[in-house]
Amino acid sequence: MKNFLYLLLICAVFSCKQGTEQKTISETKASNLIQLFKASHSDYPNISVHRGGKGLLNYPENCLETIKYINDSIYAIYEVDVAQTKDGQLVLLHDKSIDRTTNGSGKVGDLTYAELKQFNLVDDFGNETEFKIPLFSEVLSWCEENNVVLTVDIKKTVSQETVINEIKKQAAEDVSIIITYNIDQAKTAYQLAPDLLLSVSARNDVEFDRLLKTEIPTDNMLAFTGTRLSGASLFKRLHDYNIVCMLGTLGNLDKRAEARGDDIYMEWKALGADVLATDRPFAAYKAINN
Repeated sequence: MKNFLYLLLICAVFSCKQGTEQKTISETKASNLIQLFKASHSDYPNISVHRGGKGLLNYPENCLETIKYINDSIYAIYEVDVAQTKDGQLVLLHDKSIDRTTNGSGKVGDLTYAELKQFNLVDDFGNETEFKIPLFSEVLSWCEENNVVLTVDIKKTVSQETVINEIKKQAAEDVSIIITYNIDQAKTAYQLAPDLLLSVSARNDVEFDRLLKTEIPTDNMLAFTGTRLSGASLFKRLHDYNIVCMLGTLGNLDKRAEARGDDIYMEWKALGADVLATDRPFAAYKAINN
């Protein structure tokens, strides 16, 4: 009898544990972006704005006001850079120091957020604005409220876990894509957040083959094909897996379009580039959406 009761107790504990695990799994809701960004769809934004907007008079990069300004005119997603202050606050900033993008100086890791707020952002032409370095949390909050999607570039001084935890804290999974640059980053990002869409590096067949050997489902992949134009076969192969392809036109390809005419953006889209990551969002958007 004693053995029978002990067996019942073991079964009850196991059943309770299994039920808890199943509940935890069921409560993990996949980001809506995993379903939106499919090559078979066409209703996702086809422009990614580099650094939240560059080369704009009186509107600095990695600035919430710049994102708002661009968002008033075009349907796009916004690539932003996340750094961490001395007191652990997450902010938008590309460089290790604030020298280039503000009227102050110093490394962001040596400054508290209160100290950063003393300085103003400057645009790419050196003009000082009234805008401040924004907290990542306030940008996430605005994007979540306005259904604006971010691709999040996590700087080397910040852990993926810290940034992903902030996204979850703000309940911003449906507007956040995590950028990864190699297999190891992609694998750890997926382990930390299997519910998020990941931007993964797939610049050639070799890189894509490596991705296919990981535990990351292709459903969770948005393929960044690099800043050089790939052949049509790579785009087709990625599309066969229903993966959206992002081409980085920022840099040389944007310069080529500016020199030869913006119609070339449409040629790259026809080749298989579903999303253009660009420093010329207004010109690229007009070329491929009109």
